[in-house]
Amino acid sequence: MTRTDDTKLTTEGTAPDGKGRLLLIACGALAREILDLKKTNGWDHMDLTCLPAILHNTPEKITGAVEEAVAKYRDQYDEIFVVYADCGTGGLLEAACERLGVQMVAGPHCYSFFEGNAAFAARGEVTAFYLTDFLVRQFDAFVTKPLGLDRHLELRDMYFGNYETLVYLAQTDDPALDDKAQACAARLGLAYERRKTGYGDLETTLAGLT
Repeated sequence: MTRTDDTKLTTEGTAPDGKGRLLLIACGALAREILDLKKTNGWDHMDLTCLPAILHNTPEKITGAVEEAVAKYRDQYDEIFVVYADCGTGGLLEAACERLGVQMVAGPHCYSFFEGNAAFAARGEVTAFYLTDFLVRQFDAFVTKPLGLDRHLELRDMYFGNYETLVYLAQTDDPALDDKAQACAARLGLAYERRKTGYGDLETTLAGLT
């Protein structure tokens, strides 16, 4: 079964059961990238299940959702790996993974591991607002509407007044996404910068599971 949307728990894989296989429990915002890496690298031993990407906007719910998914699938797989960084959980997700005996992606969030955690930390940016391929595609659903900017544009300065630059961390070379990211920057009144990151530490981390 392939990923159908970002609001349901969906599983991608070919095995009739998970015995002898590895399950990736991931944020729905990473589904496209993980499926591409699986296909490109022939990682057929990995299955993927995605939690709703909208949890990105309510990080306090991520830890519980991951715990439920681990409990649901633990008996079906030899190994489970959590494809989340801390993602605003304040260390709670890491503590839960340690308690459950599963590993997770290192880093504070996906922006960091896409660029590479070391490189991202070295920049020390505090006035940059980041978008990934997923967030460019879903900008209205994940930024504009939740913040009420579609109804009250005057809120823009309240939310983004301390930012200077919208940085698009591009996983792919897609002119249409680049154009849309530039439009997002203009809507927020921010300067624009595009950085081609590829899959960064996400790719190297998953490669280490093979």
